[in-house]
This record gives sequence, structure tokens and C-alpha cells, in this order.
Amino acid sequence: MLRQMRWLTDREGRWELDVESPATMEGTARPVPGDPLPLGLSRGPRVTRTKQLDFFHRFMASPLVPSFSASRAGLSLHHAHLLHLAHNWSFTILEQLHVQKLVTAVKEKLSNHRQGVPWSNDLERHLHDVISLGVGTEFLITPDTALLLELYNINKGDRGKAIIHHKLPQQNITLAASWPGLFVDKQGVYWDVPLSLSADLASVGSSSGLSYHLLLQQNSGEPKCFGGDETNDVPLALLPGLCAKAAISIKRSIDAWRKKEDKLKMVQPYDAFLSDPHVSFTGIVGAVASGSLGDCSKRIIVPDEMRKSNAFRVFHERNKFAAFADLFASVTFTAQHGNFQRLFLDLTRVSARLDISSGSLFLRGASRLAQDFFFSRRPDLETFCDVCPDVIVSLQQQIVGPFSFRVESSVAIDPRSPDHFVRVGDSVFAIDWALKVLGSAKATAWYSPKHQEAMVELRFFEV
Repeated sequence: MLRQMRWLTDREGRWELDVESPATMEGTARPVPGDPLPLGLSRGPRVTRTKQLDFFHRFMASPLVPSFSASRAGLSLHHAHLLHLAHNWSFTILEQLHVQKLVTAVKEKLSNHRQGVPWSNDLERHLHDVISLGVGTEFLITPDTALLLELYNINKGDRGKAIIHHKLPQQNITLAASWPGLFVDKQGVYWDVPLSLSADLASVGSSSGLSYHLLLQQNSGEPKCFGGDETNDVPLALLPGLCAKAAISIKRSIDAWRKKEDKLKMVQPYDAFLSDPHVSFTGIVGAVASGSLGDCSKRIIVPDEMRKSNAFRVFHERNKFAAFADLFASVTFTAQHGNFQRLFLDLTRVSARLDISSGSLFLRGASRLAQDFFFSRRPDLETFCDVCPDVIVSLQQQIVGPFSFRVESSVAIDPRSPDHFVRVGDSVFAIDWALKVLGSAKATAWYSPKHQEAMVELRFFEV
């Protein structure tokens, strides 16, 4: 699926993991806590944007990699130079060309040339607007510890990021600082937080069983809308303050049917993870708790949020402290036909995911519906809506060879609307190019009509 199961939801938001975004040359953003992640903005294993660009240049004959954001700079072309200074030290130079600004500058120059104005006038200003530069360096302190430092738009001097990754036997630790931190809300609006600090501890290892996640997030300064409408209300979760979050979950996957026979002999599948026809179910059940200190704690008393959730809540306005706890669950059904070996139509894959983001609200609604059924009462529509999960459906179909088409949509169930009981919401369309030589990797070009954003990126070891 274009969005990964590891981004578990709760009413306090998804985990603040980087997600792909064409809004800036750094290529990443974070979801606003409390908002669902916009479709299409997803990220696989931790591969920096610079390394993605370098892979495109070296192995896919793509000297320029495009991205598109209608509300930002339109179409942009990216290029990266990766220099290995030592076996454990690399240096990168990033370049971004704003095509729309370039076309505007050329039209302006042509118009001025007809009026006798020299081309050299304002040339430096136009280059400053059309081209953005960035630099970065990655240093392997130990085989398990890496330091990444990146500066973006250095000709304007306005963005930077420092990250430390450390691998433990069963956990990953990530320390990050961004100035400013870029966040995206459920409407696709981007926000800059002057300084964002985070410490993240996540369990890794088996795809099934027990897992946990711990996060500390500190935001400083007044959030500002990034290149958008200043009339938008600032998300309360981005206000200055400290937030601590912890979650624990149990994941279980069951194959109802899987067929390993009838594969073509001596023929490698285009993707090793998509080589077995099967029908499977995956379930996740867990609990999340968080505490907030500072102005960001005000989000806990938003009337709409309080109505949506029956979770445990504590708020002390005088001390600017809030606490929150709730349950969550997710069930995914996946069915696949074909081995993804033949040239045509050898892969059809359908997935449906049901998310219960507030377990307490679901249990309360289910209890009320059971009472209404027992006493032969007419169920309340609001209660019925409380037990309706968030639904994400996905379809993938091979076109020819390593190329396949994917579409993913959110589906809303609203019994209060007789004309639109089921509505298809946000959708994302993508073309995948499976990189057969790597076993399980692909180049993905996706487009979101609602947010009018598109991006080309790499994904490794995803299904």
C-alpha cells in the first residue's frame, strides 16, 4: 500500500516520521499530530533524498528527477552530486531548478530585450530565484551510528536539518533537529515551526509480535504557514511545548491461502515480495499514551476532538499540562493473483485496510448499538458513525513487464447522508517500475489530484 502499516493512528496523530513531500528540495515533511497523513505522502525505509537522487543518476540514466507542487513552485527538477571523501564520510551538493520560474524569467527577458534592456540586467536576481542549492554531509561515527547534516536553499539561508541514527540489536534511536521543521496537516497545508527537536526510539525486527515506540517532541517559536494562506488556523499541536508519546502494539498476520507452485522455472520475479498469489489478513491492536507541556497541550480540549473520542483525558490550563490515553486497532485484507514473472497481466493485487483510531470511542459505540438491538430501539446515526472505521482501499495491476499501475483511495461511510452513504475521498495514482536486479525495489511516480502534488521516488523492500 502507498501508506505503510507502521504509521499507526491515534487521536494524537501519527508517529512523526518523515514522509515524502515535493514542497521543498529536502523532499520530506512530518504529519501534524492529530491529523491523518495525506495519501501519497509516504516514506519507506530510511533512504535520504540525496541518495535517492544519486541512485537515479547512476543506475537509471536520469540526470534530472522531477517533482510537482501546484501550490508551491510548480514543476521542479532535482540533481545531486555525491562525493565520497573517505570510507565513512560523504559530501553532497543538491540543485533544484524551478521550471515555472525559469519560464517566467525567460518571458520577462524576451519582453525587455525587445525594449532594448540588456540581458545582463537582473540576471543574478533571476538565477537566485530559479536555482536553489543545498549541501549535506554524512559521517559514520561507528558502523551503527551515523550523523547527517543538511542545509537547504543556502543561497537564501533558510532551512537546515541535523540527524543522528543509532542502531541497537532490537531498536533504532533517532535524534533530529530541524530549523525550521516542516509539517503537513490533513488538508495538505504546510507549516514551518522555527525549531523542532525530537528523540525517537522504535523497536525493529520481526514483522509480527510485540512492538513499541517512544517519542519526545519539542517545538519552539510561532508556527507559520509555508507558502500558503496566512488566514489558515495554526494547528494547536504545533504550538510551542514538549510532547512525550508512547505506544505498544501486537501484530499478527495470517495466510488464509498461499500458492507457491506454478512459477516459471529459472525466471526471477520482478519483485520477490510479490511473487506468491495469496489471501492474507493482518491485525494490529495496541494502546497509546501521551503527555503535553506548554501551549501545545491546548489541543486536548478542542471541542470537536473531545466529541470524537471517549479516551482518557486530563488537562490543567493553569499549568499548561495535558495527558491522553486510548486504544487503537487496524485490520488489513490482501488478495493477490499472479506471480509477477510474465510480461503481461501477471499481477493483480487488492488491499483494504480498516483503521479504528479510537478504541474507546469504538467500544462505547458498539455497546450502545448492542443495547439498541437488544431493546429493539432504532440505532442512533451518530453512534453508528462512531463504530465505522476509516477505510483505505488499494488496487495494483501489472501493465507490462516491470511496470504496474496503482491507485489508493480513502472511503468514508456516512449513514447521515442518504445520497452519499459511501464516498470516495482522497485518491492517489502511481506508476511503479520494479527494479528486478535488486530483488525488491521500485521507482515510483505518484500524483495526488486533491493536493495537486507529484513526485518520483525510490522504495526498497516494500509491498
